[in-house]
Amino acid sequence: MARHQIISPLPGTFYNKPSPDQPSYKSEGDTVQVGDIVGLIEIMKTFHEVQSDAAGTIASFLVDNEEPIQAGQPLVELKL
Repeated sequence: MARHQIISPLPGTFYNKPSPDQPSYKSEGDTVQVGDIVGLIEIMKTFHEVQSDAAGTIASFLVDNEEPIQAGQPLVELKL
């Protein structure tokens, strides 16, 4: 089965849920379509949605919630 990584377009802090008291956008094993939100990147109190650029099933998150990330860093691995 083919694999695909969703890459961070920006540096910042990764969040996998809209707010601390909300459930995660997606979890391992969830299916995603192109355009589905899988997380947020926060840069100086501005939040940017991370959307899936492929359809598939989430195999794993490659970063933890609230982890600092770099532009170009893989965030999520999908099974296509």
